[in-house]
Amino acid sequence: MQFDRHRRLRSSKSMRSMVRETHIRKEDLIYPIFVVERDNVKEEIKSMPGIYQISLNLLGDEIKEAYNLGIRGIMFFGVPNEKDAVGTGAYDHNGIIQEATRKAKSMYSDLLIVADTCLCEYTDHGHCGVINEETKDVDNDKSLPLLVKTAISQVEAGADIIAPSNMMDGFVAEIREGLDQAGYHNIPIMSYGIKYSSSFFGPFRDAAESAPQFGDRKTYQMDPANRREALRELESDLNEGADMMIVKPALSFLDIIRDVRNTTNVPVVAYNVSGEYSMTKAASINGWIDEKAVVMEQMVSMKRAGADMIITYFSKDICRYLDEEQ
Repeated sequence: MQFDRHRRLRSSKSMRSMVRETHIRKEDLIYPIFVVERDNVKEEIKSMPGIYQISLNLLGDEIKEAYNLGIRGIMFFGVPNEKDAVGTGAYDHNGIIQEATRKAKSMYSDLLIVADTCLCEYTDHGHCGVINEETKDVDNDKSLPLLVKTAISQVEAGADIIAPSNMMDGFVAEIREGLDQAGYHNIPIMSYGIKYSSSFFGPFRDAAESAPQFGDRKTYQMDPANRREALRELESDLNEGADMMIVKPALSFLDIIRDVRNTTNVPVVAYNVSGEYSMTKAASINGWIDEKAVVMEQMVSMKRAGADMIITYFSKDICRYLDEEQ
């Protein structure tokens, strides 16, 4: 009887490595860091073991560690001392993210800084834009100029990539036009254009101190039940000038990552979000899983689905895992 012998290509570690289709590289990783305006702070986030809020004066050590591990992409999130209704701190020339960016660039000129361009960390109401007092919802069009101001201030501070995460209609078009008019034609936009209203964001809101003070974000973030809508968002953002597309979250939306990959040739980014990180860490701390094996399997699943890059809080751990395999 004749039958296929697929096990021939699984017979040894060397054989499996030779025929492996999907690989994780340090170059694929973007590492998020939470920077606070308070001095002398390195405080572990209770819901995200191993991840810290770090003050600007202590940030250098964190950047150095990440760089020495081989990470070349960092995304800063700011936690300001003062917040207001219009998120002034987001576009302050001397804002916390702007200062963190200058510090990182002064240390390593080849370090790519991805700027999260949003207002929620800077508004006293925790939403991603200006509130319409009559409807008590985010005013889409009045929020756009503030996002443009934020993007320009981030680039002026040294950001290499603008990553708008607010999910306002037209945000890519407005930011692209604003950057171009300011002379920043070569700054790419990594759009969070496919961002679902997910229950997996909870720990991030602890870390960034950005939970909405009323209501939720379901009028601007996407319904997790929708698949075709992601392709409409993708088409709009590409037409408006997006250079890269983020799908957020990652693990519950691997089908969306594959749809995006099949639809476009621009780089696709998976955001391995805080809740995904925290669940894995909690299971590891309790001894229920092999953390290294599970983390790497998760990363492979994102790459196999079609992601070119991964934003993940596991970035430093993954670099260490890859070093161990050398």
